[in-house]
Amino acid sequence: MTVSAKIIADDKDYRAALRFLAERTKFGINLGLRRIERLLELWGNPEQGAGAPRFVHVGGTNGKGSVSAMLAAMLQADGQRTGLFTSPHLHTYRERFRLAGEMISRAELVRELADMQPLLAALERAGEEAPTEFEVGTALALHWFRQRQADWAVMEVGLGGAIDSTNVITPQLAVITNVAMDHMDYLGNNLTEIAGVKAGIIKPGTPVLTAARDEEVLAVLRRRAEEQGSRLGQLGRDFTYEMEQSFTDGQRFSYCDLQSGERWTDLEINLLGEHQLANAALAVAAARRLGLAEEAVRRGLAAARWPGRLEIVNRQPLIVLDGAHNVAGMQALHAALRQYWPGRKIVAVLGMLADKEREAAMRLLLPLVSQAVITRVPSPRAGDWQSLAAICGDYGVPCQLEEQVAQAVAAGRSWAAAMLQEQGEEPLLLVTGSLYMLAEARAYLLGIEQENY
Repeated sequence: MTVSAKIIADDKDYRAALRFLAERTKFGINLGLRRIERLLELWGNPEQGAGAPRFVHVGGTNGKGSVSAMLAAMLQADGQRTGLFTSPHLHTYRERFRLAGEMISRAELVRELADMQPLLAALERAGEEAPTEFEVGTALALHWFRQRQADWAVMEVGLGGAIDSTNVITPQLAVITNVAMDHMDYLGNNLTEIAGVKAGIIKPGTPVLTAARDEEVLAVLRRRAEEQGSRLGQLGRDFTYEMEQSFTDGQRFSYCDLQSGERWTDLEINLLGEHQLANAALAVAAARRLGLAEEAVRRGLAAARWPGRLEIVNRQPLIVLDGAHNVAGMQALHAALRQYWPGRKIVAVLGMLADKEREAAMRLLLPLVSQAVITRVPSPRAGDWQSLAAICGDYGVPCQLEEQVAQAVAAGRSWAAAMLQEQGEEPLLLVTGSLYMLAEARAYLLGIEQENY
C-alpha cells in the first residue's frame, strides 16, 4: 500500500469511528452505572487493580474543566504521566482524551473503538441496555489511560456525579468546584437536591475539596463527607487566595493554607476572571493534597490552557469568547466584563440551549450589551432559539437573527465595524452561550477545521 493510499484508508477508518460515536447519541442522556459497569467488566475493568492509574475526580456546576486542566498540568509538571478526560469538546472529539498534554491520536481512537465494538455487540446479544455515547467515551478513556500506563488520570464528571458514568472510579481525591442551578431536569429542582447528586462522587475515606460557598450546598457536602468518613477542605475556611495583579492576558495571585499558615505568592495563570482565581486556588489545594512540589505547581499553573473561557481570540478588533452557558457562568462573565472592559460598548453573538435558564442568564448580560445577534446552537436541544430576540427586546437591545453560527459571527463583526465608523469607538465583540455554538464560532474565527463529531 502506498503512503497516500494508507492515509486515505486511515482517514476512512477515522471518519467511520466518528460516525459510530455520533450514532451512539441516539441513546441520549441516560444516567446510571449499570451499563458502564458491564462494559468495563467485559473489558477487564481497566479502572481497577495493578496497572490502573490513580484518579482525581472533579465535579461541580461551573469551573470543573478549568480545575481539571490546571491540576493535570501541575501533575505533568511534577513528572507524572497524566491523563485528562473532559467533555464536551470544541473542535474534535479527540480533545476529550489527553495524555501528557497530547490528544489521543486518530489511529488510537480507531483502535480503541474497534476493541470495544465486540463487547458492545455482546451486550446487545445478551439483551442488555446499550451504553450511551458518553459511557462509551468514559470506558475508552479508562482503557486508554491504562494501556498507555498513565500514573494519574484527572476525570471530569459529565453530568451530576452520583450516577454519572465517571463515578465507577475510586479516586485518591474528589473535587467539587461549586453547585448552582443547572440541568434541573436531571439533577433536581433546588440546590439541596443538586448538591446531593454532585456529592455522590465522595467515596469512603476519600478526601474532598470544594470552592462552594453557599451554606445550603456546604451543609449537604459536609453531611456526605461525614457519612463517608472523608475530610472536607473548603475555600475560605481551609485555604484561600488573593489577587495580586490582573492583566488582559493573565493573572497573578497568592495562595494561603489557612491551617498551616503557609503562603505562596506570585502564582500565575493565563485564564481571566476572578472566578478562575477561585478555580486555581482549588487546583493548588488539590495539588498540595497530592504532595506536589511548589515548583511543579508554579510551572503547571503557568502552562495550563483552557480555551473558550474568557478567551481573547483577536485584539484589533477585540473579540472575546466565553462559554457562559448557565446563570452561574453568566454571573462570572458579567463580573469579568466590568472588571476588564468597564464602560466599553459590547456587540454580542448569543446562542443558548433551550434547557438552560435563558431569561435569567440574559438578565445578567443584556444591560451591558448595545447590540446582539441571536443564533441557533448546533444541537438537537436548541429548541426555540429565536425566543432570545424577545428577551433582547425587553431590554431595548437591537438584535437580528442568524441561524448559522458563522453568519452570526460575521454579522456581529459587521455591526462592530459600523459602530466604530459611526461613533469612533471600537466595541468589544463578545461571543457567548453554549459551548456547542462557541466551538463553531471559534473554528470560524481562527480557521480551524471543525469535525462533525
